Amino acid sequence: MPSPEFFQVLPAADALALYDQHWQPQTALETIATAAALDRILAADVRSPEEVPAFRKSTVDGYAVRGSDTFGASQSLPAFLRLRGELRMGAAPRDDIDAGDALLIHTGGMLPASADAVVMLEYTQTINEGEIEILRAAAPGENVIQAGEDVAAGALVLQGRHRLRPQDIGGMLAVGISEVEVISRPRVGILSCGDELTPPEASLTPGMVRDINAYTLSALAEKHGAEPMRLGIAADAIADYRQRAEAGFAVCDILLLSAGSSVSARDYTRDVINGLGEPGILQHGLATKPGKPTIIAVCENQPVIGLPGNPVSALLVARQLLPHLIARFLGRKPELPATSKARLSQRIASVTGREDWLPIKLTRAADGETLAEPVFGKSNLIFTLIDAHGLLRIPLNTGGYDAGSLVDIERF
Repeated sequence: MPSPEFFQVLPAADALALYDQHWQPQTALETIATAAALDRILAADVRSPEEVPAFRKSTVDGYAVRGSDTFGASQSLPAFLRLRGELRMGAAPRDDIDAGDALLIHTGGMLPASADAVVMLEYTQTINEGEIEILRAAAPGENVIQAGEDVAAGALVLQGRHRLRPQDIGGMLAVGISEVEVISRPRVGILSCGDELTPPEASLTPGMVRDINAYTLSALAEKHGAEPMRLGIAADAIADYRQRAEAGFAVCDILLLSAGSSVSARDYTRDVINGLGEPGILQHGLATKPGKPTIIAVCENQPVIGLPGNPVSALLVARQLLPHLIARFLGRKPELPATSKARLSQRIASVTGREDWLPIKLTRAADGETLAEPVFGKSNLIFTLIDAHGLLRIPLNTGGYDAGSLVDIERF
């Protein structure tokens, strides 16, 4: 018989609230090479151990000068300066300049102490080997980056709980931070169940299907900053299912069980989950399509999700729940999905009392407007998602949308 709570379905947002109430993430920290830290989450604030740049440098190719020596210079009345040589890249200047002197300098080169400006090459003219004309005045500080102008020593570079981007990696390496402390990625265990399932690389025999849920769910977990752990395929036998679930539960932080969550005589998922620890199942049934038979559970302070076996249902439900759990484990707010406006090409009906998710293909109308075309298909047809560019969410109790409605599409 179905469980009583299955008839009391909850919206996904309420299911997430149950996790928030019953689960307190226990995070760990690790130190890794900065160069390998892309997309990792900083454990704490990072401050610069040194200033950047460490010296005054030129932003252009030109001549290092004293700005006062160029005052009043113009095309019709140039200033004449003595050329004292060239500043080498990657080395400190060996000589200073006196009044009326100039040194050839390249972009990024270090200025001598007595120079306070750089005149661009375009505003100069060579008279002879030892003399140049300045055709435009340069104010003190012009075309010069001051020491510490980018980052001062001790300045806050990045805040804790920040997801590291390519520019963040470069910034930390620029100030000599070659290792960084990050939050360990949550381990998401994924166990598939079903006698009909076989690994994707195996040859199919009649009645068998390839297990793709373990791989789509792994990709989803990895995309949102977790470490996926594929736990194999359990047989439709309570002993094998329980043994594999318990072994995976012991080594992961979040456990996903794919299949066995529908109400049927062969449903072992409820017994397996409740055997993992207290409080166990919190909710069986979501007010969403696809994905109604989803199980929400916390066992010994560890989230467990019992997902439908159908590939589309499993992925779309996990998409609503798993990013929230991963973000909370990492001490961050979930990142909002990218959305775009589009106009529905046809009427979409929805049943009152549930939230519907419909794959959408985006096309461009003759007038340039973006059109949203539904991709219809059953919940076990993964290619309905492959053919789609995003998802349309139909909220509870709206009854659907009329053709021509302007809607928000969550982009994949």
